[in-house]
Amino acid sequence: MFEFFANLFGYLLQFLYGIINNYGVAIILFTVIIKLILLPLSIKQQRTLKKSTELQEKMKVIQFKYKNDPEKMNQEMMNLYKTENMSPFSGCLTAIVQLLLLLSIFYLVRSPLTFMVKIPQDNINHYVEQMQENGKAVSQVYPEIDLIRESSWLKENNTEDPYVEKLNLQMNFLGLDLSKVPQQNMTDYTVYIIPVLYILSSFISIRMTTAMQAKKNKKQEDVKIDGTTGKELVPQDEENNEMDAVMQTNKMMSWMMPIMSISIAFIAPLGLALYWLISNILMIVERLILDKLIK
Repeated sequence: MFEFFANLFGYLLQFLYGIINNYGVAIILFTVIIKLILLPLSIKQQRTLKKSTELQEKMKVIQFKYKNDPEKMNQEMMNLYKTENMSPFSGCLTAIVQLLLLLSIFYLVRSPLTFMVKIPQDNINHYVEQMQENGKAVSQVYPEIDLIRESSWLKENNTEDPYVEKLNLQMNFLGLDLSKVPQQNMTDYTVYIIPVLYILSSFISIRMTTAMQAKKNKKQEDVKIDGTTGKELVPQDEENNEMDAVMQTNKMMSWMMPIMSISIAFIAPLGLALYWLISNILMIVERLILDKLIK
């Protein structure tokens, strides 16, 4: 499945590269287009988050009222979701899309000759064997990256091959070689620039999300349930414990994806880290705008 989407994304990236003739700029434009395509999903997610915040007080009352009857509590929770036209699994779709993108783009930048340039696998295998026979190093994990680096040598030794011309991808972006893998070039400080910027952008995104959630929770602190209406007041201590548990869970989940992405970024070509960096910047801008527009 991931190869299918990597192949699909490859057509778009190759189209952009054909116009710009620079791998880094093509990735930036590619990221912008993907964000625009996913904008309806982002809007839906933001609306769901805001609506979920509004439902927290009702959920707390149900949890307290039926704390000794789990079956009844679950039934009332489902009725609440149904009444408010919401699903308890509404956040799953976003998580699935993020995972799909993460692995599909990894496949794409790991094997750009296969998924982007569309060179037949037989030709790629022939180039790899040719380099190995001549004593040139070829990575088992990223053989296509090594082929791109040796494109000039391969062109000289495969003059009749119509695909060999396509090996020479312009990987230089603002003085950075996007074909390099940080783990394989640890003495080269330039390979850390994009991953470090990505880490900083992830930290800003997480802090911004936490601040927004804290602001929403602050607005709800003074909301009280009137006992004369037949509803029960949730004790403040119990409410605080519930909120602490929810905030801890959300905090842990918000860190999981960046940590996993950072780990992959250090063992993948820099093109992947560039995609995530631009994606993070766009997400921060998107979140700020949608938070103002969606009420």
